[in-house]
Amino acid sequence: MKLRSTETFWPLKNALEKSYPSLESDLTTPILIIGGGITGALIAYKLITNGYKVILTDRRDICNGSTAASTALLQYEIDVALHELIKIRGLECAVDSYNNGKKAIFNLAEIVDVIKSDCQFEFKKSIYYCNLKKDLPFLKAEFKARKQNGFDVKWLEKQDLEKLGLQAFAAIESQTAAVMDPYKLAQDLLKFCEEKGMQIFDRTNITSIQNQKDKLIAHTENKFNITADHIIHCSGYESTETLTEKVVDLKSTYVIISEAFPELPVAFKNAVLWDTGDPYMYFRATSDNRIIAGGGDEEFKDPTKRDKLLPKKEQYLLKQFQKKFPGIPFKIDYSWAGTFGETKDGLPYFGKPNTNRNEHYVLGFGGNGITFSVLGMDSIVPSIENKKHTDLEYYRFGR
Repeated sequence: MKLRSTETFWPLKNALEKSYPSLESDLTTPILIIGGGITGALIAYKLITNGYKVILTDRRDICNGSTAASTALLQYEIDVALHELIKIRGLECAVDSYNNGKKAIFNLAEIVDVIKSDCQFEFKKSIYYCNLKKDLPFLKAEFKARKQNGFDVKWLEKQDLEKLGLQAFAAIESQTAAVMDPYKLAQDLLKFCEEKGMQIFDRTNITSIQNQKDKLIAHTENKFNITADHIIHCSGYESTETLTEKVVDLKSTYVIISEAFPELPVAFKNAVLWDTGDPYMYFRATSDNRIIAGGGDEEFKDPTKRDKLLPKKEQYLLKQFQKKFPGIPFKIDYSWAGTFGETKDGLPYFGKPNTNRNEHYVLGFGGNGITFSVLGMDSIVPSIENKKHTDLEYYRFGR
């Protein structure tokens, strides 16, 4: 699957820090992780620091799938509003999922400190605003649900937003959000894991998996085999190639990034911003004073069709930004398109789709892919050890 269009910002910014070999012999391992992006890197970190022996593979260069296209807007809010998620999944699961998102952001900050990653992790506030007056009741219902369930939120009126240079009717300000360079963190995590003994093979495409006498045999395109006790799929949207159950609707999404500003506009110094639209627009700044704007999702996944739309989507995103921030001159420096997906309840999928096979999945679909992947670290060991865990129930397959 072609997950993104032209070269994105993060690989250009970081260049190729480290290269890994492709697989050239048959190997045996207790655990094989398929997928060398941010999800695979986080799960590998969890397992390696818990004493497991691990091999990790990726069909591309490491971190060059969806991770290279991620805008790394880290929020505890998910793609389904809390008051709606309560109706879909019940109060306990909904509130726990939002709280889990908050916990994941702080856990990620701790990981960054432990491995001493220079991924420009920064805590921010989150501003969730409505463009249309008709969306005010929805936003007020969301504010009420969060307040009632203990979330630290503040209501912002139109005049409050005007002080930020934002044209909108009202907003919910949350105290916990963050931004970072996802490509850099993934590379640093994998380097850390390799130094702890993990073997990493890129450009190693696994074409099939055979179950044989309580072992799993992963066959590669180049006719080599990796025999494992457990296989963990951290392949994101490409997991649709191996799952029989449909768990995500794949779409196309678009991003533009500005030239660097001498100084960041006030709205972007301390906050990330996103709206109540469907599909929603979102904005964040980078450590080198650029602004990222994303959205304009389309209901198809065809890469040729997706990439052909990129010039039009550049102008669409630019116009949307100018409507919201008329006082900020946004000059496009980079743009890209990528594959994006949402689950029916906005939540991830963790665990084993088939209890008779030791194939595990950590799938953080949606706008919270990175925080979901951090959350997935909590349940991966129980999944391997066949122990109960709340998250394996909340985010199970077949729900």
